[in-house]
Amino acid sequence: MKYMGSKQRFAKELLQIILADRQNGQAYVEPFVGGFNMICNVPSEHGPRYANDSNKYVVALFKALVAGWEPPLDVTREQYANVKTNMFDYPDYIVGYIGFCCSYSGKWFGGYAGKTNTAIGTVRDYQDESLRNIKKQCENLKDVWFNDKSYQDLIFPDNSIIYCDPPYEGTTGYKDAFDSNLFWDWVRTQHNKGHSVFVSEYKAPLDFECIWEKEAKSSLSANGDIGGNKVSVERLFRIA
Repeated sequence: MKYMGSKQRFAKELLQIILADRQNGQAYVEPFVGGFNMICNVPSEHGPRYANDSNKYVVALFKALVAGWEPPLDVTREQYANVKTNMFDYPDYIVGYIGFCCSYSGKWFGGYAGKTNTAIGTVRDYQDESLRNIKKQCENLKDVWFNDKSYQDLIFPDNSIIYCDPPYEGTTGYKDAFDSNLFWDWVRTQHNKGHSVFVSEYKAPLDFECIWEKEAKSSLSANGDIGGNKVSVERLFRIA
């Protein structure tokens, strides 16, 4: 699923590091699961998987799809605008589907995306592409535990592996504002409780070490700007 800040293209490399020392039965948790692009690649047979996001609409969408819900086909521009304006009148999973899967680049209600004519004379159906991609993900999410709390309210099984992909510091365009300083303090607390915590970000406080990095083009940049293709260095951190 297209989602702002998605790690889909890095999932294999990141999970090789994050899951390298995973023990049988050890829980894997994502407090900021976003578009579910990492957790759908985590093996289920080695332990339970927990998916959380404070955006209740994206969580409701995936719960509904895993349960067998079929989204509407060919959402019109008028329907898109109506749901955006009157989202409290619709079930959360419908708002989630239209807000993400019918919007450009996975940006929450970031502009209607439907069918469009291409430069080579074909028709591109963005909604169909999005639906096919998200259904493929759901094949690997059938035993995931879903939640839509703030990350600060989560309680983890002992000795969990916690992978965090929070809104990057200084970046706008997410549904909610984010306090990065508060988040880093929370990571320290989870580490002190015995959990293995990994964080994706461009930068981190001095008591964290970078254990992986890769240059990549993104619609986000290290200075918090959005739009276009900017080159930034994606990094994975843990407490030194």
